[in-house]
Amino acid sequence: MRIVAGTFRGRRLAAPRGRDVRPTADRVREALFSILGDVHGLCVLDLFAGTGAMGLEALSRGASEATFVEIDRQAHEVVRRNIDATVSGDTQRTDLVKGDATRVVRSFALAGRRFDIVFFDPPYDRTAELVEDTRRSLPTVCAPDARIVLEVATRHRELIAGAAEGWGAELELERAYGDTVVAVLRLDGREVDDPGADVDSNSVGD
Repeated sequence: MRIVAGTFRGRRLAAPRGRDVRPTADRVREALFSILGDVHGLCVLDLFAGTGAMGLEALSRGASEATFVEIDRQAHEVVRRNIDATVSGDTQRTDLVKGDATRVVRSFALAGRRFDIVFFDPPYDRTAELVEDTRRSLPTVCAPDARIVLEVATRHRELIAGAAEGWGAELELERAYGDTVVAVLRLDGREVDDPGADVDSNSVGD
């Protein structure tokens, strides 16, 4: 697995051995970033980061900041190694958080953090649950006109419409690549209210 284009083009990325991590294939990343277009100067959030390939690809193509969220200890260490092997200097900011994605997103909302692109690629068997768990909180960390890139299993393709409705987004594009479907959803440009007072400000993770 390599970075496809940009400053880090050709850099190899490590992946956890024998773990339930499903990196987005190079060809799918290449197609997806062609769809997304210019990401220069944007702030991205790579949830369920796995190897960090999506966020690192965005940084390679000029994104100014990438935040990676991963709960698995081994995968978290792999993301750290991949960041260290690619990003250098202070021109691009990276933030790696170990914790449950739903809790981390709520904490980001309370902190007022906003992202232009969110990569949402959860474990396939938990997609419906995690979409529902972030129904209120995820839009609150999205900048106006932000895009959410959702990856689901082909057999779960029907979840895309529900995710768009729950997050208050419009489906811009949906494409299948083998057993994976990638959907690009765009928020409607309105500022979203705080997700609620039931969020613990110390719930960033482990």
